[in-house]
Amino acid sequence: MKAFARLFSASLLALCAAQAVHAQSPHSVVLVGHSWGGTVITEASDNAKVKALVYVAAFAPDKGQSTGELANSYPAPPGSAALATTSDGFLYLPAPALARDFAPDLPSAQQRLLPVTQGPIRAAAFSDKVTHAAWAQKPSWYLVSTQDRMINPDLERAMAKKIHAQTREVAASHVSMLSQPDSVANIILAAVGQAK
Repeated sequence: MKAFARLFSASLLALCAAQAVHAQSPHSVVLVGHSWGGTVITEASDNAKVKALVYVAAFAPDKGQSTGELANSYPAPPGSAALATTSDGFLYLPAPALARDFAPDLPSAQQRLLPVTQGPIRAAAFSDKVTHAAWAQKPSWYLVSTQDRMINPDLERAMAKKIHAQTREVAASHVSMLSQPDSVANIILAAVGQAK
């Protein structure tokens, strides 16, 4: 499986997965993206079935912009300094950084699970330019994590404003879906309710 995963880029797999989900659904779809997953839903939402987008502490690049360019438009958050790269070009966070920067608001038992469950991302994915900005045509929601140490919270607010998202804030780390699941569920349900 490890060898198989290296044959394909993380970006291509994520994009194909998102497109497959809404292609197979007979119903309207609301796409939710966390972190770099925001770039995926921005690109993969050029489909009439997709009725809304939900960004959870996520990147929302513009057409012709890469995630890296967007990230570099604001001061670097503390967690970015801890990113490590594998010999084959994948980014990951070492265990101490996962606890300190990625998920400081999780109980220690959950923090200890993160090193074995995190999915490394191809470093080059942050240089890929978006060819379609779905948020320009789709209603969007954005949940800002005010204690995020992986994406600058001021950048999150700026992205939410730029995409005209209905915005909420939660006092959470980068992984609000784990530390504040009710807040994440509520914003998704709001998008679903208005996208019908």
